Formats: sequence, structure tokens, C-alpha cells
Amino acid sequence: MPIGLIAGKGRLPEVFYREAVSKGEEVVVIGVKGITDMERDEELPVGKVGRLIKLLKKRGVDRVVMLGKFEHRLIYTSLLQLDLKAFSVLRRAKDRRPANVIRAFMSVLEEEGFEFIDPRPYLEGLLASEGVMGSRKPSEEAMEDAVFGFIIAKEVAELDIGQTVVVKDRAVVAVEAMEGTQETVRRGGKLGGKGVRVIKVARKTQDFRIDVPTVGLETLDVLKEVKADALFLEAGKVYIVDKEKFLRQADRLGIPVVGLC
Repeated sequence: MPIGLIAGKGRLPEVFYREAVSKGEEVVVIGVKGITDMERDEELPVGKVGRLIKLLKKRGVDRVVMLGKFEHRLIYTSLLQLDLKAFSVLRRAKDRRPANVIRAFMSVLEEEGFEFIDPRPYLEGLLASEGVMGSRKPSEEAMEDAVFGFIIAKEVAELDIGQTVVVKDRAVVAVEAMEGTQETVRRGGKLGGKGVRVIKVARKTQDFRIDVPTVGLETLDVLKEVKADALFLEAGKVYIVDKEKFLRQADRLGIPVVGLC
């Protein structure tokens, strides 16, 4: 039976689709209007969970993957578009932090007979590895900031506030919340100036079926824009989309990319 791919913004859903198809899987791509970038078989407006369930059943889907960026603020901007099933998701969530809303969404779909699967078998090659990943090495000062910021980033991520922190001179300059990674880095660069360091991690209890931290070429564009001098990613826990191209571009820009454990 086919896998249903609920595709958000960005390239990660495309990579999953390509890898899954290469392994002999049939994949039905469900797009969200105004969000999904890739080609899709079906498209639904934001908040139509009931229609999504009917569509997945009609397509014969029994396994589901949700990948790509879905901005958290959609919870607030799309309330008028929610159907009854979507409201049941919000009622079931303990609060409106991203992980809890997604877990409630998963619970509703699981009750309808769908299984959410871990996409890592199709995406393992994209995970950050430990140590320096390109040809550029960070300064000693940057590594000190990385060790300092990594501990804080892990606590922030576990609280489900965000997955990214910007640090400089062992001070936290910016913490990701609802605005997303790129805007956090821009804010950090504005406050900290040239030479800020960016750290992105997963939750301590990361469920790889939901909201896995991801970076891509657009992340490097913003680091260049703010003159950040290093990017630190939790090894084995953060996806790097277009990894080889990403690391080549980081080398060209003079930005060290380092995997931390």
C-alpha cells in the first residue's frame, strides 16, 4: 500500500519522495495550499483534517509521513479555516506548542487506522555527522561558544520553544520561537553583529516522526547575510538538505559547519 506524504515547505519532502520511490515504494503526495513547494497528487487548504482523512482512505494509504516546514503561527492565522476534525486536534493537544499539536494530530489519524512512520531509513544520508563536515574549521572562540550554546539549546528545544539559538562571546543573543530559524538568525545578527554563532539541535526526547530540525541552502544565505562565522548542528539529529551541495557552499562562504554530540 502507498505511503501518504504530507508535504510542507522546503526540499526535504522532495528528497524523501525520491528516496522512497527508488526503494520501490509508492508515494502519494498531499500538498497544503500556499505551503507545499513540490509537485503533489492532491492539495488541501490549511485546517481540513477531515478531508485529509477521507482523501488518504480513498487513495488506499495506510502509512503516513509528514515532512517539511509548517509554520507554527498557522495555528493562529487559520482558525476560521479549521474543520471539526481540526478543532478536535486542538482540543486534544495539551497546549499549542508544536510537538503537542502534532502529537494530537497523529493521535487523531492513528485512530482512523493510519500509521505514522519514521522517515530516517530514507533520509539517513542527510543527517549531520560528528566533527567538522567541510574544509573550514571553527576558531577556538567559536568552539567555546558552541559548547556553551549547545547545552542551552538542548534545554530550549526540550521545552518545545525552538531548536535554534544564536550566541556570541558566551552570551545568548537570540532564541528561536514561532518565527523560525531564518528570522531567528537575522534577529541574532542584528543584535550581536558580525561573528555570531548559530546552533541547531533536536529535543532530548526527539520523535523522528515529527518536526525534525532541518537546515538547507537558505540557512547558509542568512548566515552569510548576518556575517555569522560558524554553524553547529547536533550530530545524528539534524537533517542537511542537499548535503554535499550545502557543504560545498559553506566552504565557499567561509562558514565552518560542525556536528556536535
